Amino acid sequence: MSTAGKVIKCKAAVVWEPKKPFSIVEIEVAPPKAHEVRIKILASGICRSDDHVLSGALTVNFPIILGHEAVGVVESVGEGVTSVKPGDKVIPLFLPQCGKCSFCINPKGNLCEKSDFGIPTGLMYDGTSRFTYKGQPIYKFVSTGTFTEYTVVHEDAVAKIDAAAPPEKVCLIGCGFSTGYGAAINSAKVEPGSTCAVFGLGGVGLSTVMGCKAAGASRIIGVDINKDKFPKAKELGATECVNPLDFKKPINGVLFDMTDGKGVDYSFEVIGRTDTMMAAMNSCNINYGTSVIVGVPPSASEITFSPGLIFSGRNWKGSLFGGWKSKDSVPRLVSDFMQKKFALDPLITHTMPFDKINEGFELLRSGKSIRSVLVF
Repeated sequence: MSTAGKVIKCKAAVVWEPKKPFSIVEIEVAPPKAHEVRIKILASGICRSDDHVLSGALTVNFPIILGHEAVGVVESVGEGVTSVKPGDKVIPLFLPQCGKCSFCINPKGNLCEKSDFGIPTGLMYDGTSRFTYKGQPIYKFVSTGTFTEYTVVHEDAVAKIDAAAPPEKVCLIGCGFSTGYGAAINSAKVEPGSTCAVFGLGGVGLSTVMGCKAAGASRIIGVDINKDKFPKAKELGATECVNPLDFKKPINGVLFDMTDGKGVDYSFEVIGRTDTMMAAMNSCNINYGTSVIVGVPPSASEITFSPGLIFSGRNWKGSLFGGWKSKDSVPRLVSDFMQKKFALDPLITHTMPFDKINEGFELLRSGKSIRSVLVF
């Protein structure tokens, strides 16, 4: 029985308001319109950015279907879709790539004008939603919305991948792994022999460690207040790890002491807190150091700092999806994984059925998981 052109009823995890758990309910998913793709989700990772919505740190429209790190199979396509067809294995892209806007055309850009960042709408390009619950529209998170058995995305926000790729692993290429790995390789452009500090050793932070190692850094210092994360960080390339709670002086002072008063060449904030962003910036060399903000900052947060902090030559920059152009890069990263150029298994600590989603988020908040992957 083909479902193409018909409304699909399926299970989805809906968040009705901030600070409330997911409710698994039956929703209706409308067929794709022109240039849209309906996807049957196979696996979806649990990312800290999703939790920022639950906590109220990120402002979105409710009710919403979260999830943005997934693998699925194309169920049907709307008129005019050419890059994928029914049956293709795909990764939905939370950062689209239309290929036409100034960001997509510029070789240094990846923040496509079609993305749902800034003031998020949670809607398709035409201003409507393909999700409804008893007739009420449901919004989706950053162009994707993957905590559901079926989702609809624009053709700009989906990439075809190797049909043999394992969904419960390569879903991490849809966000966490690519974001961290690319922050080191693309955004910072870490050089061989350099010294790096990575603040936050969750899934994205560990991927940043992997990127620093791949780029040839000679010292990679992991920074986290949870020392249980240190063995995994060292396994993936950290040469040493420090816990800021073990010292009386600020962590930037500790890192300067560890580098003979020079500071690190590259620092990465992979948490999403303004205090650690400042600490990471203050930890890098005052003249040629680069600090990269990788963690998603809370919607209402601001930083006040002395211009002298960067006047001396320091470089402070952000990194979105690791600087990758999504539609071009995701299939290549999946191919690299299939050729064993990097491993994803060490990042995945839990695999669980979709209906255990609330337990998965509890593991994240308690620091007991790196990446939990929901399978459908």
